[in-house]
Amino acid sequence: MIKQTKPHILIVDDDRQIRAMLARFLAEHSMRVTQAGDGEQMFKTLETGRFDVIVLDVMMPGDDGFTLCRKLRSTNTIPLILLTARNSETDRIVGLELGADDYVTKPFNPRELLARIRAILRRATANPAATERLASITYQFAGWTLDTSRRSLVSPQGILTDLTTGEFDLLVAFVEHPQRVLNRDQLLDLARGRVSLAFDRSIDVQVSRLRRKIETDPNAPALIKTVRNGGYFFTATVTAAAPVVSP
Repeated sequence: MIKQTKPHILIVDDDRQIRAMLARFLAEHSMRVTQAGDGEQMFKTLETGRFDVIVLDVMMPGDDGFTLCRKLRSTNTIPLILLTARNSETDRIVGLELGADDYVTKPFNPRELLARIRAILRRATANPAATERLASITYQFAGWTLDTSRRSLVSPQGILTDLTTGEFDLLVAFVEHPQRVLNRDQLLDLARGRVSLAFDRSIDVQVSRLRRKIETDPNAPALIKTVRNGGYFFTATVTAAAPVVSP
């Protein structure tokens, strides 16, 4: 029998009671939990541990969650959920712009956070056949090369371009459905997996971030076109190749 490894969650919050409560709750639902009280502890912990999801509080003394999210995304693509008392759409968009994968506002039901974590974990492990298929395909478009086995994107100039989990999933959705209008609901299904209470602007933010990485001029995009009242259209011709397997 193969022993399944419990998902490892890193909770970063300066409130010890909240950390302890979440640690107990998630442990009761078959997850391993490590706690950190601030950004310094978070980065030290990341040096020695492997984590599946980070739950990061925004309102903390010193570097707040937005600042830590920005620093983390410069070197790391671990799925990240922001946890905060701020409830405005602007703050949500800022968090997603910085590379967060999801956003939960306080006060919250721990079951909601659990559902968000599970949704992220499902996107990483769902449909083994699809995962195997992704792991065996390299896509090329407009001089770019997207290697799904390495989860890497190389520019026409041969430069490796970092992608967050959300950006990678969104780009895969586009290259698998080129020259076709995809509305926001379809992109949420294809790239995010219909996270509970996900809002349409999250897709707009991810598209904006992706454009800044693959478009020559993000303000006049040529690859990802906006279709008014429709969604988005990936204009490039895409070729896909599976690796050659020796007999």
